[in-house]
Amino acid sequence: MESQLHMLSEFLGGVKCPEKFKEIRELKKQGQILDKKRCCGKLSSTEAFRILISFSDLAGDLAGFSRMISTLEEKDIDLMNRIALIGVPPIYHDFHEVAHSLGLHIVFDELPYEFIRHGGTTIQEMAHDYCGYTFARPLEFRIDFLKKELEMRKVDGVIHYTQFACHHMLEDEIMREKLDYPMLTIQGDLPGNTPQQIKLRLEAFREMLDRL
Repeated sequence: MESQLHMLSEFLGGVKCPEKFKEIRELKKQGQILDKKRCCGKLSSTEAFRILISFSDLAGDLAGFSRMISTLEEKDIDLMNRIALIGVPPIYHDFHEVAHSLGLHIVFDELPYEFIRHGGTTIQEMAHDYCGYTFARPLEFRIDFLKKELEMRKVDGVIHYTQFACHHMLEDEIMREKLDYPMLTIQGDLPGNTPQQIKLRLEAFREMLDRL
């Protein structure tokens, strides 16, 4: 991992501003705070997801991204059913908003969470830390990590989102077997608004959770 990061750095012209490592680390700390606020009902899942998913590239502008984070305001959110969204991020841009409107508050987004929990102030530190990136490890490693996160966040149910023709769909049966939570599997296709059929499935999932 370290050698590959050095090769990438050299290909891109080398590390010109090493102080940026610390700046990015501080931004990720802010992301972790936002994630905790969402889990505590102080930030909507829609706003949290918009920021967390942007940590994939820091919106291409560290200063602008920092300002974007600072504009978020705390608010009291009805947590209702606490949901973990595992798998790849939904291709439907309004998915979190729709889920919340139907009584499902997403308190955990698996892949965006990976973006804020890894980092380092040197290439060596980054290489060591990114070895714990769950999507690149055996499925058992990922499941053990998920069990800890889901228990800590006291989730009531899990939505496993996969994309059409994505190999992660092959993991669904194992996820259902290993994660002891009610689970809804959704397979997305084309970008756009959340389809009505999926809205109905989300509503049915909420009704099932309400009966438990």
